[in-house]
Amino acid sequence: MNTADIVILDFGSQYTQLIARRLREQGVYAELLPFDSNLEIIKEKNPKGVILSGGPASVYAKDAYFCDDKIFDLNLPILGICYGMQLIAHKFGAEVVPATQKEYGKADLNLVKKSDLFKDIDKNQIVWMSHSDKVINLPNGFTNLATSQNSEFSAICDEKRQIYALQFHPEVAHTEFGDKILKNFAKHICGCESTWNMGSFAKTQIENLKTKIGNDKVLCAVSGGVDSSVVAALLAHAVPQNLVVVFVDNGLLRMDEAKNVENTFKSRLGIDIIKIDASEIFLKRLSGIIEPELKRKIIGNTFIEIFEEEAKKHKNVKFLAQGTLYSDVIESSSFGGASKTIKSHHNVGGLPENLKFELIEPLREIFKDEVRALGLELGLSKDLVFRHPFPGPGLAIRIMGEVTSERLELLRKADVILRQELKSSGWYDKTWQAFCVLLNVNSVGVMGDNRTYENAVCVRVVDASDGMTASFSRLPYDLLENVSRRIINEVHGINRVVYDISSKPPATIEWE
Repeated sequence: MNTADIVILDFGSQYTQLIARRLREQGVYAELLPFDSNLEIIKEKNPKGVILSGGPASVYAKDAYFCDDKIFDLNLPILGICYGMQLIAHKFGAEVVPATQKEYGKADLNLVKKSDLFKDIDKNQIVWMSHSDKVINLPNGFTNLATSQNSEFSAICDEKRQIYALQFHPEVAHTEFGDKILKNFAKHICGCESTWNMGSFAKTQIENLKTKIGNDKVLCAVSGGVDSSVVAALLAHAVPQNLVVVFVDNGLLRMDEAKNVENTFKSRLGIDIIKIDASEIFLKRLSGIIEPELKRKIIGNTFIEIFEEEAKKHKNVKFLAQGTLYSDVIESSSFGGASKTIKSHHNVGGLPENLKFELIEPLREIFKDEVRALGLELGLSKDLVFRHPFPGPGLAIRIMGEVTSERLELLRKADVILRQELKSSGWYDKTWQAFCVLLNVNSVGVMGDNRTYENAVCVRVVDASDGMTASFSRLPYDLLENVSRRIINEVHGINRVVYDISSKPPATIEWE
């Protein structure tokens, strides 16, 4: 999309993407841009409002992040959150200093003045704070709206200029009326309407694809996962005669994955695919490689080489379509240096600079749960749409250390047991993602009175809505015991199973 109802300038907060998600849930299309985006880029989006996100910097420090001052001259409503509030305070003459007592976690907020931002919201509420700096006096022309125990100015506004600022984070679930606050800003202050939904998105994307591709051909890379399946379905609606669907077996797939992908596309989606077995070349290039980022880049580059070779067999293949999501873009990017690159997704950071295709990424602006809603809108089956995510680099990033055929086989056997147990117990559909990680350590065990010194496997099962944040799944002990027992008994070469109880953040979902 070229326009956005709300533009969010990202100053590096781990919560920034949640602002966009909360607004989209209200039917308001919001888009993230780097904090230092050119003013013309912002104006091209034709927004009805601007939000300045939180971030890790301090406005008084040498490495402080500042947006273009002229955004305050656009006559648009502006909402600053956390660092965004401190930036606004600093801009309009207030002092921001290190807080004597930092605020992290839940806090009691007390409203001291009525405002459109807090319309129909309780005077006393729970909010989520995450800051070590504080505003100690009001900026010129501003009024205080709320206080907390450690922040006299927890919410401020200049209603004449329609500039609002919050010290807390309304986008996180822990803030009691956070959704309502963002809704008030978007709808009552900015005048946005609820026009964003997957039905309208699908129609727009199909028309855009028709126009962009025209009489050329597009090569669509599929893996059998929901993202690439939805992309293929969109293209099948838009340009069915100009679509070349390619599935590459890279040797890094789960057990029976290649066979299942072929059956899904041919019998259930009615789409013919070209299957290429490239397992030998992938394994050869990964030989001796242990660094995760290098694995991802090797895999991404190899995929592209294979697609380029296949494209030569067809006339007028100008485009490459892939299932890049908004979360992939965010994690693979470093917006103006404020947010850090978490990992290079193989279809974002892993692409070569001299790419011979023009990219088509129709899902680039939406999150995983929105992709699922789009899949249902396009008529895909629920079991395909709600299938657990599987990374493009496959099992290569679930093997700590070198990837070999022997280690892949161990992991495949453990992985299928985990999925079998989750499905038979009814827990597969209750969780977001589940997989095994083959660790790069051996441990001592005892089997049949004999000493063993074999591989350890970590089981990772998480709950999430979009993959940007996640918590470990509280699986029943009996289920975990069955998984552990079966893996150790049935997979020769594994003698220890552990369960990962870390959340994202601070960890990521995948280990590499």
